[in-house]
Amino acid sequence: MQKKYYDDYLKILKSELRPAMGCTEPIALAYIGALAHKYLNDLPIDMKLKASGSIIKNVKSVYVPHTDHLRGIKTALALGALLGDADKELEVISDVSKEEQDKLNDYLKKITIQVEALNSTHVFDLELDARSINDQVLIKIQDEHTNVIYIKKNETILLNKTQAEIKVDRSIYQSLNMQDIYDFALTVDLTDVEAIIKRQLEYNVAIAKEGLSHNYGANIGKTIMQDEPYSFITLAKAYAASASDARMCGCEMPVVINSGSGNQGLTITLPLYAYYEYYGCEKEKLYRALVLANLVAVYEKLGIGTLSAFCGATTAAAASGAGIAYLLGLGYDGVIHVVSNALGILSGMVCDGAKASCAAKIAIALDSMHMALRMYMHHFEFKAGDGIIEKNIDLTIDNIGKLSSLGMAKTNEVIIELMTQDIT
Repeated sequence: MQKKYYDDYLKILKSELRPAMGCTEPIALAYIGALAHKYLNDLPIDMKLKASGSIIKNVKSVYVPHTDHLRGIKTALALGALLGDADKELEVISDVSKEEQDKLNDYLKKITIQVEALNSTHVFDLELDARSINDQVLIKIQDEHTNVIYIKKNETILLNKTQAEIKVDRSIYQSLNMQDIYDFALTVDLTDVEAIIKRQLEYNVAIAKEGLSHNYGANIGKTIMQDEPYSFITLAKAYAASASDARMCGCEMPVVINSGSGNQGLTITLPLYAYYEYYGCEKEKLYRALVLANLVAVYEKLGIGTLSAFCGATTAAAASGAGIAYLLGLGYDGVIHVVSNALGILSGMVCDGAKASCAAKIAIALDSMHMALRMYMHHFEFKAGDGIIEKNIDLTIDNIGKLSSLGMAKTNEVIIELMTQDIT
């Protein structure tokens, strides 16, 4: 493939496969809270947060690590302000000790925190106005979890990005298409990607095994493992669901994300690891399958956006299906038809925020992926014109983007309205 595309795809993988502790939206709040402490040079005594509806939706019900099972907006914000390290970005609370976290309850009683929904054209939008005893700081983040666009301390503006600078440069993502992604996965020099893929496997497998070993949330992963016959798909679902069980319910272990989402990173990674464990394959082949699946997932999310009413587990599961098809030796034809079949089966599951039930949605999405895989292996497929399915995989993925960004926009508004009636 072209050298430029090769370099672009490497940059995309390095940008997207980032470690994060906890659900990424609460962590974004912890990050902006930690930034407030950093620029105030002191602990905030008063904070007013404005957040776009999609952020509120994804923070309200999820547990925050290092809080002894507390959850919600105020918890995430206060933890970051009290104990976060802003320089660690999405791992902002990774170094909080048990002794330190005992201080959080006292801080929550003392600090005043106001939260309101922000009417914004940006799906991801945060504004924090924080005061210490002597100073005041205003911080804004837009479009991505750590994309700080504005900082003002007292009357001095420290950062004020132009409109051109605010917009996250995603021009290299426009080179993504299924054929080139497949070619890249098959030909990439593994020394260029081994470190990030190995980290993704290590982190995500570790939290999956933690979820299966202990009680978290609704224990979806354990339920699958105990009740379903042992098979590859049982192991794939159990690993992915148990990792989400743990992550949504306060587990203090990091994951490697994809497209800004830890659950999507888990849904991509763990079925491929399950294949490796259940059937066995060369590590090199597993790594190439993960490169393929991760890039397919990023490609699918281009038109959908970071946050929407469209459950990201569906596209992540379809992307994992691409990796499984590669591992099974089904070639490019198998990869694109498994992805197309999977998107055709479960293309309307809504996202009503990050919470314990995400684990069950992941399991359902992986069932759909397995059905899509079996269909292809029996020489069955959805044809162009079957719903949103097109004759070309790239057009089908484009339809998924339009379905989410245009078709489900009102759905997202209604979900946000229901979930912001009592912001906590």
